Amino acid sequence: MYVYILASANNHALYIGVTNNVIRRTLEHRRQKPGKHSTYCKTGKLVYWEMIAGPLAAIAREKQLKRWKREWKVALIEERNPGWIDLAAAEFGLAVWKAGR
Repeated sequence: MYVYILASANNHALYIGVTNNVIRRTLEHRRQKPGKHSTYCKTGKLVYWEMIAGPLAAIAREKQLKRWKREWKVALIEERNPGWIDLAAAEFGLAVWKAGR
C-alpha cells in the first residue's frame, strides 16, 4: 500500500491519499471529473509517496498526515523532494503534470 501527496502546480494545495497502486491513482487524479477535489484544487503533481505494509497501517498513516500542520507536511515533502518535482514523471516515467490538463 502507498500513502501519497499530490500538489497543485504552485504547490499551494495539497491532497493526501492512500492506494494500492500509486501510478494508477495519480492518473485517476489527473483525469478527475469536475466537482472533485483534485479538479477544483488542480492537485495532480505527485510530490511524495511512501510504501506502507498493509492497508490498516496505510490508512492510519494517511489519517496521521492529514492531521499534521501544513509546515510539517511541507518539511516531509522537502526532505525527500526539495524541488517539489513531479515524482510521477521522475520516478515512474509518466508525463509531467501541468494544471489545466
